[in-house]
Amino acid sequence: MNISDKLDQVHLRVKQNRWHRYFSIFCRIALAAGFLPSGFVKINGERFTDLSNNQPMGHYLEALFHTGYYYPFIGVMQMTAAVLLLIPRTVTLGALIYFPIILNICILSLAVRFDGSHVTAPLMVLANLYLLCWNYDKIKYIFPFNRTTLDFTLRQEKLSNKFPIAFFTGVAATFVLVVLVYLKAHDVMPRNTLAACKKQFVGSNRTKAGNTFCECIHTYGQPLDQCLAAYGKAPDD
Repeated sequence: MNISDKLDQVHLRVKQNRWHRYFSIFCRIALAAGFLPSGFVKINGERFTDLSNNQPMGHYLEALFHTGYYYPFIGVMQMTAAVLLLIPRTVTLGALIYFPIILNICILSLAVRFDGSHVTAPLMVLANLYLLCWNYDKIKYIFPFNRTTLDFTLRQEKLSNKFPIAFFTGVAATFVLVVLVYLKAHDVMPRNTLAACKKQFVGSNRTKAGNTFCECIHTYGQPLDQCLAAYGKAPDD
């Protein structure tokens, strides 16, 4: 049996499980809820956050705000993807539109160490990937390895009520892992305000270096990499 047939078998088993179906609905609603407010703000021509322009993400969002019709265009695409996810017949199209947008947000959030979406963006990417896998039967034809030789059309059988313990254990473990990475991956974060930035160094032996780093970001508006480099070279207290 080739890889296409094996994937079709796995996909069929998943689609016939009630709990996986509930989870797909949850992902659709959660992802739509994540884009509807932010998309609406952009369409209205309002600034997305109240971050200082000196903060790394603030730099980006301020520049994005002044890109003319490109800014509301992003909002239109976000709201379009969100609405399509809420309609059962258009979920696949919604997930395909949603994915490049949320992947870009995720990489941006990690690159500038943005508190606001450092955790949520990776989780949204994974939820989006789940929806794409859920609709594998509709998008499998674009893959070069697709060589289905058997009929795996989804049969209208009674849904299985067996709880997929391994899958949901993996979901919980992934959530915990993302949170731990957020808490432990970076010893220095720009944070969203000067006070919050300085607070992370209280009680450490890097108070002076940390305060200089925070001033570099929030007062002088220097690039994150430059401020991090200066922090790394600074001596301990």
